[in-house]
Amino acid sequence: MFSGPSPHLPLSASEGFSFADPYAIGLAFGGLVLFAAIWALSSQHERAFSPAAVYLVLGALASAGLHVLGVDLLDPIDDSKLIEHLTEFAVIIALFGAGIRLDRHLGWQRWKSTFLLIAVVMPLTIGAITLFASLAMGLSLGAAIILGAALAPTDPVLARDVKVGAPGEGDGPETNFALTSEAGLNDGLAFPFIFLGIFVAGEGGTGWLTDWLAADVLYAIAAGVVLGALGGRAIGASSDWLRNRGWLKPEFDSWLALGAVLAIYGITEIAGAYGFLAAFTGGLAFRRYEWDHEAHGRVHAGADLVEDITELGMILVLGSTVTLVGLGAPGIAGWLLVPLLLVLIRPLSVVLAFTGSSVSTRERGLIGWFGVRGIGSFYYAAVAINSGVLSTGEISTIYWTIIAVVGVSILVHGFTAGPALQNLDEETPGT
Repeated sequence: MFSGPSPHLPLSASEGFSFADPYAIGLAFGGLVLFAAIWALSSQHERAFSPAAVYLVLGALASAGLHVLGVDLLDPIDDSKLIEHLTEFAVIIALFGAGIRLDRHLGWQRWKSTFLLIAVVMPLTIGAITLFASLAMGLSLGAAIILGAALAPTDPVLARDVKVGAPGEGDGPETNFALTSEAGLNDGLAFPFIFLGIFVAGEGGTGWLTDWLAADVLYAIAAGVVLGALGGRAIGASSDWLRNRGWLKPEFDSWLALGAVLAIYGITEIAGAYGFLAAFTGGLAFRRYEWDHEAHGRVHAGADLVEDITELGMILVLGSTVTLVGLGAPGIAGWLLVPLLLVLIRPLSVVLAFTGSSVSTRERGLIGWFGVRGIGSFYYAAVAINSGVLSTGEISTIYWTIIAVVGVSILVHGFTAGPALQNLDEETPGT
């Protein structure tokens, strides 16, 4: 006896009129998104916007469409583990890519701007956000530290318009080098502060302080840097050895970045150290193994492609979680943090850090302005959520405040990067 079409049949195989299948809508939207992404990437040098700004708008449209269809894509709390792993993957690819771009030789004077951004600007930013979140937003001290640590790093995924060029092209103006190297290092060096917030929120007292200093500061940082450097050099040497014997075809060099960063990151995490630091230092070491090898260009191209794909995917996914109800979670104080961080805290911290520096006044202003917030902040938020030490209210406030800050950052930095940087002196700094 005929009992109607199978529920497993595609829409086209269903009898009668049947419209607005969510799966078909998703496919159509995905195709349109890819066209928009290709256009945005192709036009980024001629238009006054970044591709991320386009992706954010598309994500917001997806959120509205999903809401109409009654579909929930991701829940910031229930799906925090998935968000953690998705953002983790996007960040480590960007970190390795940042490492292999940097041509500047190592040295205190050459990397002084980076040191100032890491050692002075980041702690000042974390401290200022922590103070504001504790006093004005009503967060506990531990939760406030977590929010400060999550929002302090310059994001390696979204800082596309202020990155240095490809390997061999030099590091360009000091602005580009400083922001690229900062983004490469501070995503890993924010980790101790995240764990500090987790300890304060979950343990109380100071009995944990020795463990935090020994394990989360000294060991995890040192081991992350060493394992990354050794891993990057070992992969550079082994790939060169294989290539010279005809066992690695040049057309597969573009996949080396993905394989290298996954191996380096995984081994470092197994060792209980900071994989983010290892991903960046691994890229640096890989670049320096054979400085002028033509393979570096192909490896860079592969890393760039994966970065483009993950940036598109992550902005769309995170943007599609946005709801009007969620945007009200930070409250007036949380939204006030957005201009305070972007216009006051970050720029003033840079001004203080670079007092007496040889970096020009204009470049200091640009470095202060272009502290792009992005994907890494969501990763840190997910780590804190999964630690289980925060209340539901604090989780909501932290996550949606990050949404607000990152969303505004993508738009204002995306639309100002081109005009602000186009007249910078393009002379390569001394290496």
